[in-house]
Amino acid sequence: MLKQFLNLKLSQKLSPQQIQLMKLIQLPTQAFEQRLLEEMNENPALETGKEEDEYEKDEFENEDFDDYDDAESERIDAEDINIDEYLSNDETPDYKTQANNYSDDDDDRETPFAAPVSFHQDLINQLNTFILNDEERDIAEFLVGSIDDMGYIRRSVADMVDDMAFTQGIYTDEKMVEKMLQVIHELEPSGVGAQDLQECLLLQLKHKTPTESVELATDIIENQFDAFTKKHYDKLLQKYNVSNEQLKKAIHEIEKLNPKPGGSFTGNNKVTENVVPDFAIRIVDGELELTLNGRNAPSLHVSKDYQEMMQTYKDSRDKSAQQKDAVQFIKQKLDSAKWFIDAIRQRQETLFVTMNAIMHYQEEFFLDGDETKLKPMILKDIADMVGLDISTISRVANSKYVETPYGTKLIKEFFSESMKNDQGEDVSTLEIKKILQNTIEEEDKKKPLPDDQLAEILKEKGYPIARRTIAKYREQLDIPVARMRKKM
Repeated sequence: MLKQFLNLKLSQKLSPQQIQLMKLIQLPTQAFEQRLLEEMNENPALETGKEEDEYEKDEFENEDFDDYDDAESERIDAEDINIDEYLSNDETPDYKTQANNYSDDDDDRETPFAAPVSFHQDLINQLNTFILNDEERDIAEFLVGSIDDMGYIRRSVADMVDDMAFTQGIYTDEKMVEKMLQVIHELEPSGVGAQDLQECLLLQLKHKTPTESVELATDIIENQFDAFTKKHYDKLLQKYNVSNEQLKKAIHEIEKLNPKPGGSFTGNNKVTENVVPDFAIRIVDGELELTLNGRNAPSLHVSKDYQEMMQTYKDSRDKSAQQKDAVQFIKQKLDSAKWFIDAIRQRQETLFVTMNAIMHYQEEFFLDGDETKLKPMILKDIADMVGLDISTISRVANSKYVETPYGTKLIKEFFSESMKNDQGEDVSTLEIKKILQNTIEEEDKKKPLPDDQLAEILKEKGYPIARRTIAKYREQLDIPVARMRKKM
């Protein structure tokens, strides 16, 4: 019994190769391509492309690979290495590392990336269009550096004057900083460099072509900002003595403004890249068809040159110490290449069987795109279907995307907990959120529904949910409270 327990404990310890395989599984397509490139650069025994000869037999399947770890394994005597093992035509055949369940039509196209220019660098570039002396430029660049990711400068002018003196050796006064702030306020996106929301909106309105609606909107933000934010429209109508339609147009001008001018900049301290789907699901003759992006299935083989090096060593009569060192190196690289090829094959199989199980589990949704048809699904459900560990399913779900007829989705979005409806049936929390979202979209915006009324409506629809749960789901959907949803 004790021996059985010890064997169980030992079997739970992951080898370095298993850990590397888990890391490979977690990588999305673009990151996997980068990892492949790194491996190719590090291991000259690993090559891409098709071999001149095609092999019908995969000799890897009957071959035991040595675990290699320079820090832990003992040095192997070169005389003990079976050279013939490395001279055989043992490359993994192309059909093993090339998925035949994908189309070449569009998966291999180059994916464009956004230019790697940060938000702040873009502002600095714009400063170059202004005629400034050295002092003014130094102050302006300091102000740009003080802008946060949302586009605001949330510091007082006096604090910045002190900071420039102590940290930059720039000695100036508040008047000069105020002057340079006016320059910053001319930069794009409009509203950048404001110190609060009110100033941000005013800056954007002042860049608009003056009209009756824009002028009224400017007056409201400048002099009645509190009434506007609290949506006290009756007070605004009385204050300005305008019609409902006039006020509505002014409010519309304000609603078109961007409260976070920095947040809209796609290069904001990050390189934004287009999502490359790892899978594609299509409907063919009423049936779902799953394909794996071909970029996840490169054609790899073990280098012929390295096998020839082994042959040279075998044929050599005088096996010097230097040659023995070389054969050690060659063996390590060949073992590493074989393992990597096999790991990629296992990665392909794991990705495909996992996504295939998810597709069939959520078949109703994938056939018509109705989000209310998404079933409750947790990681364990899929793990049980495919016989893999929950952590493996999590690695696939958290970082992979699937292209569907209804858009490209992050796979983890298909997972949700279940709740009971009034019939005692399990329903997905995704279904409930979708119904909540639809209910709010259909509400009278002049009298938006508070959370307690939303709870009552969902209860009438067969979903008995507490008000606090409604509030939680609403926040997860990024929907504001009723007061903030009110329209003219």
